[in-house]
Amino acid sequence: MEWELIFLWVALGLLTLTGVVAVIGLVLAQLPERLVLLGMSMGLIFHTLSLALRWERLGHGPFISQFEILSSNIWSLTLFFTWVYARFRLIRSLAGVVIPILFLMMGWLLVVRHGDTFLPPTYDTIWLYIHIGLGKVFLGAALVAASLGVVVISRVFLVTRTFFVRLPNDNSLDELSYRFLALALIFNTLMLISGAIWAQDAWGRYWAWDPLEIWSLINWLLIAMALHVRPLFSPPPVWGGVVAILVFMVAFLNFFGVPFLSTATHQGMI
Repeated sequence: MEWELIFLWVALGLLTLTGVVAVIGLVLAQLPERLVLLGMSMGLIFHTLSLALRWERLGHGPFISQFEILSSNIWSLTLFFTWVYARFRLIRSLAGVVIPILFLMMGWLLVVRHGDTFLPPTYDTIWLYIHIGLGKVFLGAALVAASLGVVVISRVFLVTRTFFVRLPNDNSLDELSYRFLALALIFNTLMLISGAIWAQDAWGRYWAWDPLEIWSLINWLLIAMALHVRPLFSPPPVWGGVVAILVFMVAFLNFFGVPFLSTATHQGMI
């Protein structure tokens, strides 16, 4: 366990330093792009080693406790944003928004108990990996859409407007946010379908209206509404930014709140 935790703290330290560099670069409008990419990549390597050691020691993936779920989602969100950072060069300054969000999650991780867990029999299925993998892509797309929304809203205020001068205009960011929300809807839909198949296999029902299922449906309806309202009514980019942030907040609650407050079969599952 010692090396497992050491690798985790190294990964979190690297991501923290990368976040500091990204925020400074955002404020000074001089982002050291290669340094930020190197920091995220190195953090991912050490975090992967930590997760792999825990997986090998316990015999199952990071799917059960709040510690495991937080850790694995910090890893997957970092991986998703690293791909976005490498793929979309025009929005690399977004690192100054995304990494601080991950930093808050890391702070939470530090105070969560990291004890050992066991895998329930109902989790011993390929649908577990399909369901969770789809959910991680969904949350990553929602995070990027919300971060673009934060930029659009921040530009309303004079004091923060100059921080994002290197990013495209509001309409372009709103369009990109819309596309990431569409990606989130696709993977959210697939996540719900795979979850229903898993539920039928594990508990003999596709849907039971437990709290997590209800909130997942609310999240899906919220994204679907946002995607339909935009082409029908052409709201201003600020409205799109608010909705994107709301989508991520509900998704965050769905991943890290409801499963641990509920006593239903979904408890501690995402």
